[in-house]
Amino acid sequence: MTSLIPGGNAPVATSALQVRISYSPLAAAEIDFSAFALTTSGKVRGDGDMCFYGQKSLFGGALQLSSTSSGNAGFDLDLAKIDETVEKIALCATIHENKATFAQVAQLALTVSGGIEAQIPTQDMPESALILGEFYRRQGQWKFRCVAQGFAGGLEPLAKHFGVSIAAAKPPAAPTPAQSPAAEKTSNLNLSKISLDKSRASISLEKGASGGFGEIKINLNWTQGGNAKSGFFDTLLGRNKGIDLDLGCLIEMQDGSKGVVQALGDAFGRLNDAPYIQLMGDDRTGSVSNGEWLHINGEHWNKIKRVLVYAFIYEGAPNWKATDGVVTVYAPGQPPIEVRMNEEGGQYGMCAIALFENERGTVKVSRLVKFYNGHEDMDRANDWGLRWTAGSK
Repeated sequence: MTSLIPGGNAPVATSALQVRISYSPLAAAEIDFSAFALTTSGKVRGDGDMCFYGQKSLFGGALQLSSTSSGNAGFDLDLAKIDETVEKIALCATIHENKATFAQVAQLALTVSGGIEAQIPTQDMPESALILGEFYRRQGQWKFRCVAQGFAGGLEPLAKHFGVSIAAAKPPAAPTPAQSPAAEKTSNLNLSKISLDKSRASISLEKGASGGFGEIKINLNWTQGGNAKSGFFDTLLGRNKGIDLDLGCLIEMQDGSKGVVQALGDAFGRLNDAPYIQLMGDDRTGSVSNGEWLHINGEHWNKIKRVLVYAFIYEGAPNWKATDGVVTVYAPGQPPIEVRMNEEGGQYGMCAIALFENERGTVKVSRLVKFYNGHEDMDRANDWGLRWTAGSK
């Protein structure tokens, strides 16, 4: 293992690489991670060169922000597939809304597959943005350098420093006489992020320019916790499989019909026909970097009355803290909405995460994070009225 100090560098393989970041979580602030693909000028070519929670994949998946959880984050890269005009990829960390500084982060470290590690010294660091390290080209080869350089401000000043054009929070009502609309620079990226918690439990989505909501994408991501205390014989006998956390939803249509979408029972749903909701895959281990996805066809939202999104532990002992699951809602033109399953679920294997309700044509999203013994208990508590039988997948 090669240990790097700030300024130190080491060669890396020009192939698939994983960067894993571990840190001490902050009680009252979130730490976000981002990456910037830079040219020789040290700037991005455009807004599409910023990888962050609102844009997790670049270059056709050659640079991806992989699963993040409290205390862990990561990037997956394939340097051989990075555009030749990109000379450097800067990996960064920022504290959301500048609610703390990195001096309050007791431990921060990263590892690069192939045997590179770096401890980031955060002591006495007053900034809320940090350049952790960078991959860079040198004489046709890629290297990794530990940077550990603090930066004034949070994510927005950092992004602007790298040349990203950030969308204004509120667009001006009209252009000034000295500047026409055509002369204004188009801003594509919105750095806003909404976390639903006990202090802010619900939010309503806005309709797009077409008058609809487009395709609403709901992502479940979690850390593979599993049977942390399992030993050699558990592994030999196939019992050390980790936790299989499944995403699903209960649906009630405006005509009164009800149903379920989930991998259990192969009830994957349909996107362009009723119920206009589809489960896009089933990640059995939590090792797939982008987790599981549930899509809602927002153009048919007028036919849907309510949707209860849930997760349940299909395999593995109930241990919600170990999964550190998070559901993120992506709607066109709107900031991501996060709901974290960060409460103790005890021995209950089912978590009702969020409720989507049709309120006079709007999409109201409310945080639930309530735990139940199973499907029937959750159904009964939320007055759905479905009949349940044992199933498998």
